[in-house]
Amino acid sequence: MPMYPGSNRVTARLGGGAAILVLSAGLAGCQDKQSASSGQPATLPVVSVVVAEPKAVTLVKELPGRITPMRIAEVRPRVSGIVTARTFEQGSLVREGDVLYRVDPRPFEVELDSAKAALARAEATLFQAGRQEDRLRQLLSGQTTTQAQYDLALAAEKQAEADVAAQKAAVQRAQLNLDFATLRAPITGRIGRALVTEGALVGQNEATHLATIQQLDPIYADFTQSVTELNQLKRDLAEGRLRQASPGAAKVRLVFDDGTPYPHSGRLLFSDVTVDPGTGKVTLRGEFPNPGSELLPGTYVRVQIEEGVDSDAIVLPQQAIRRNNAGGSEVYVVNDAGRAVLQPVRVGRTLGNEIVVEDGLKPGYRVVVEGFQKFTPGSAVQPEPWEPGRQAAAGQARPN
Repeated sequence: MPMYPGSNRVTARLGGGAAILVLSAGLAGCQDKQSASSGQPATLPVVSVVVAEPKAVTLVKELPGRITPMRIAEVRPRVSGIVTARTFEQGSLVREGDVLYRVDPRPFEVELDSAKAALARAEATLFQAGRQEDRLRQLLSGQTTTQAQYDLALAAEKQAEADVAAQKAAVQRAQLNLDFATLRAPITGRIGRALVTEGALVGQNEATHLATIQQLDPIYADFTQSVTELNQLKRDLAEGRLRQASPGAAKVRLVFDDGTPYPHSGRLLFSDVTVDPGTGKVTLRGEFPNPGSELLPGTYVRVQIEEGVDSDAIVLPQQAIRRNNAGGSEVYVVNDAGRAVLQPVRVGRTLGNEIVVEDGLKPGYRVVVEGFQKFTPGSAVQPEPWEPGRQAAAGQARPN
């Protein structure tokens, strides 16, 4: 049985409120005397309590963030010309390699034909130079020509080979330009609105922006955390006060701005290595599946990240925590004598409707959760186990 505060006597914890405690005890004594004279037992106020017990809890941090696409590509032409066709549906899913726009190909077809003709002429010149070099080499062996004449024929052949290589490159360049006249999707993703229509001149002086493709499955959520909190978390994990929630990457969850949770959980990818000097925060990134394209880039979300597990945390309902005039936290504890006394505590983070008590409570303490209006500090009370939802159910069942 734990030693409760104020077990032997009512301790005055509120400074100037000592007279109030003495008066309460006096009133309780008067009530006991009146009950004894009347022969009826005193009725004690009933309060709901929970027993402080350590348990393992997963510490979750909620941070603001925004959705960003995994990959983003701006569709721009690599050649100039007149757009003759748009072949995609705006807002649809496009695959890598799908045709999006067509630019008038006729100028590039003419350029390709010209390059092929120049290549044929260069190959003919190379053929003639090769035959001439072969003849002079045979004559040189029979000493019917000079070495100088043979050297000129050999140089002409080498020059013809270079001309052929240059013309082949020109043909390849012309073929590329013709291929670029058909604009294809560089990545798989959701394409936005068309920024140009058929008949528009594109790429004359710069690469015109035609459309944007964003890969939305999977998708990223970028959020920020204080570098002080991040360093404290690392120290807690290193010193053993916390243990990792999972052996792999930390799990993260999303909550929309209206409080609706996103059904798919994600994983933490990395934290940035640079601290924003203006805010003192670092950027973290989580990856989430997005099969239904429910998450759209730019959406504001709240990211819940599992930081670690506290294996022996004491957790109380939030309504058990009271605030004093100095702003500190305290709870009412029913001691061995059956009296409700104040106990200062230090609270930590909030976990839904519960709050972690970091200091001030020991296992086995009976903490008052409901019935505060029925007693004053130091009064004798009758504790009973707290049942969540019982008071709300009783309020709903009360007739109008």
